[in-house]
Amino acid sequence: MIRLMCAFGLSFLLTALIGLAAIPLLRHIKAGQSIREIGPKWHMSKQGTPTMGGIIFITAVAATMLIFDLIGFGGVDYSGLFVLLFACAFGMIGFIDDYFKVVKKQNMGLTALQKFLLQMSVAAAFLALMRFFGMTTPNVYIPFINVTVPVIWAVYLFCALIYVVGFVNAVNLTDGVDGLVTGVTIPVAGFFALLSLAFSGQYFQAGGVPASYGIFAAALAGGLGGFLIYNFNPARVFMGDTGSLFLGGALCGLAFVCDSPLILIPVGLIYLIEMFSVILQVAYFKFSGGKRLFKMSPIHHHFEMSGWSEKKIFIVFSGITAVLCALTYLSVFGKYLT
Repeated sequence: MIRLMCAFGLSFLLTALIGLAAIPLLRHIKAGQSIREIGPKWHMSKQGTPTMGGIIFITAVAATMLIFDLIGFGGVDYSGLFVLLFACAFGMIGFIDDYFKVVKKQNMGLTALQKFLLQMSVAAAFLALMRFFGMTTPNVYIPFINVTVPVIWAVYLFCALIYVVGFVNAVNLTDGVDGLVTGVTIPVAGFFALLSLAFSGQYFQAGGVPASYGIFAAALAGGLGGFLIYNFNPARVFMGDTGSLFLGGALCGLAFVCDSPLILIPVGLIYLIEMFSVILQVAYFKFSGGKRLFKMSPIHHHFEMSGWSEKKIFIVFSGITAVLCALTYLSVFGKYLT
């Protein structure tokens, strides 16, 4: 627990300090957010707010992992570095997308097809490496009912590929109001950090010594906590796709290294609701001849149009996620607590 707390604290401090220098720099190079014409009209006031801020907490998390490994304080394995590299690969896709939006002034950034192909490539490489190093099995653990279902490797890898890309984009869609994806992800990262203490298995050690992936999760929670100083409403910086795709990759990596990818469904329910609100909105619009199921999607915009403030959305969505993380932890891994 001391290691986790140190990782959290160091990452929080580094993010807060890096933000002091990075935000003015982003403003100087005119890395301002462009608000899409089809987005909420009341968000036009955010036009010009520095984006690509994900590099702030990404740098802090990476530095924390490096420092912990250099001093031999990084955990019992290298699963955390593996997840970091995977998350950074997705973050790079987001960085390229942000670059086109900010520098090239192309509001849409990468095309949907370009994003999809890049994400599929990264996910495929990640899953292939995990299988090569024996870091995952084709046995699907189902949370709460504690059932493990064996699956054919080919079927498992195909489904896992779609699952990763889908979840990464669900996290990306959640980044729509000030601080929302930051606040929702902090308890999820904390869940995985504590999981490294409670869960015993091939990549974990009992007795209170966290796996390297637990250090990464704690550093991620700390980095996001530091970033929230600047990202809370009214936001002084946005993480951009650089940050949101990094977060999606990080959470998928964390779930797969503990061989429990479906654990993301209960703890990441808010992300999935955001994604399915878009899918349902589009489907209903097409099949109803132009009618809308929600006032606007993703669903956080529906609540905005219903009179909710951005702060209220942040508090409610983050609070729901914290409760879900606590329930999942106690229900699934409570037997490991003493």
